[in-house]
Amino acid sequence: MAESSAMSIETQARPWWLILLGGVAAIIVGFLLISSTEKTLFILIQFVGIYWIVSGIFDLVSMFIDHSAWGWKLFIGIIGILAGLVIIRNPIASAVAVPVIFTWVLGFYGLMAGIIMIIQAFKGGGWGVGIMGVLALLIGLFILGNTLISAVTLVWMSGFLFVIFGIVGVIQAFRQRS
Repeated sequence: MAESSAMSIETQARPWWLILLGGVAAIIVGFLLISSTEKTLFILIQFVGIYWIVSGIFDLVSMFIDHSAWGWKLFIGIIGILAGLVIIRNPIASAVAVPVIFTWVLGFYGLMAGIIMIIQAFKGGGWGVGIMGVLALLIGLFILGNTLISAVTLVWMSGFLFVIFGIVGVIQAFRQRS
């Protein structure tokens, strides 16, 4: 009984047609990222800049509504607004810099995750954790060693993922409808 009421709450929160629109939009963005990478990336980066500005403003406003962690909200709000303004004011440089910076973040994440998993393996986590740690470490090193290639590949892979998630969203919408 509780499961059916939870399902009805979820259904009411997201109508099937909204999931369908999100899926179709994801498919379109995915195909645009694959077929017209430069133009689509440029437009998406502009939306990221606008999003960061709006998000930064909301973070600053939330600081006055909820005073917990106000220093962190102030910092994140200011950084978000500044990053958004830099992107909006320098669109061409941002279209190159944002994927490269995101690639660096992924590379450093791979390094850190790899080191943590290797340490866990030596503390009794098992061979599987150790092997995953070595793989994560190697992938992180590869990404950091080939930043531009990784950034371009990241854009195409994002396009393919958008298409896949869009198809899943469309299927989910029709399942929810029936």
